[in-house]
Amino acid sequence: MNAMTNETKLSNLAKVTVEVGINLQPYQTLFINASIEALGFVRKISELAYRKGAGNVHVEWSDQELSKQRLTYASEEMLASYPNWSKGRAESFVEENAAFLNIQSTDPDAFKDIDPKRVAIQNKAAALALRKVSTARQSGKVKFCVVCIPNEAWAKKVYPHLNPKDAVEQLWEAVFQMTRVDTLEPVKEWDKHIAYLTSKVDELNEKRYRQLYFVAPGTDLTIDLPDDHLWVGGGTKTHDGVFFTPNLPTEEVFTAPLKTGVNGTVTSTKPLIYSGTVIENIQLTFKDGKIVSVNASKGLDTLKELIKTDEGARYLGEVALVPQDSPIAIRETIFYHTLFDENASCHLAIGAAYPLCVQDGNKMTGEQLGESGLNTSITHVDFMIGSNEMNIDGIQADGHREPLFRNGCWVK
Repeated sequence: MNAMTNETKLSNLAKVTVEVGINLQPYQTLFINASIEALGFVRKISELAYRKGAGNVHVEWSDQELSKQRLTYASEEMLASYPNWSKGRAESFVEENAAFLNIQSTDPDAFKDIDPKRVAIQNKAAALALRKVSTARQSGKVKFCVVCIPNEAWAKKVYPHLNPKDAVEQLWEAVFQMTRVDTLEPVKEWDKHIAYLTSKVDELNEKRYRQLYFVAPGTDLTIDLPDDHLWVGGGTKTHDGVFFTPNLPTEEVFTAPLKTGVNGTVTSTKPLIYSGTVIENIQLTFKDGKIVSVNASKGLDTLKELIKTDEGARYLGEVALVPQDSPIAIRETIFYHTLFDENASCHLAIGAAYPLCVQDGNKMTGEQLGESGLNTSITHVDFMIGSNEMNIDGIQADGHREPLFRNGCWVK
């Protein structure tokens, strides 16, 4: 039997993206935001979408070099604005129940020489303008999925010891393996994987832990959980019951912390790539949920600007568990992209909680979500804290403590 070609694997990735990621329905509109470097893959997605009965496929292109030019030369007044036509178009896709697909192909260092304050101004303007869209995604009103395509700059960051051609080839192979598309029946492989993650979700929801306690070098952190918290993993359902998988790949199970119930110190274990800037060795200290101290060995100014985005950016919105024996973690590779690095490590998220992480949260107003203990914000940024030295305990309402993770892995 001949080895599977990269073209076949890429076609498999398109198939998994359409059928598992966004689970496109007949006559549904597909809205794609894609890097210009992903043109070939976008064409595969579009063709498959139409073959599946898509009503329309709309593509909006992005390019980091053009973005860098705007960040470098535009006035702060312009950076603080967001075009109404673009906002209106995005909201119109929400109203017609479109599926949203983000195909990224980025350079981790694209904006390293840009003033972090200018990046923060632009990010905040976009987040405020598109709040209705992000709320629709976070609450499960619309389906969305993120998938990544290698490029030379990213590949050289991950594999600096290889020449550009070999680095790109190596990264493609890693992406194909991590997304489970180097198999003869990738959709079935994903069905099995989602079933496994769902079983972990069921176990945790049955436990009803009141607190989680994390300890590792540089980390001593207690996280309270809301009374009606729910664990999620593998994917979720829209309001009308259609299952989809937002991230390809995904290895996490996650829930929302109680906004005011985070105390102690946590230290990151992998770099965070945020808005084209690398942030390393993050250390945050919390009191009653709020960040009271922040440090980083690299990218500190960018991190400080992130935390100043709004009041909710000073609190956490997600706690996610990923074992060190997961298929991505065992590669022992830093991918300099949160989509992959967060699925190789336990992680936390600065900013908004997902409404689906509390009972009936997708039916609640922002005020009601706050009353249930969830954080609200216009931002949501994951950073990685897991390692093979991480131990986690689950603590129940009666104070009973039991081990969840030891040496970075689930306690069997």
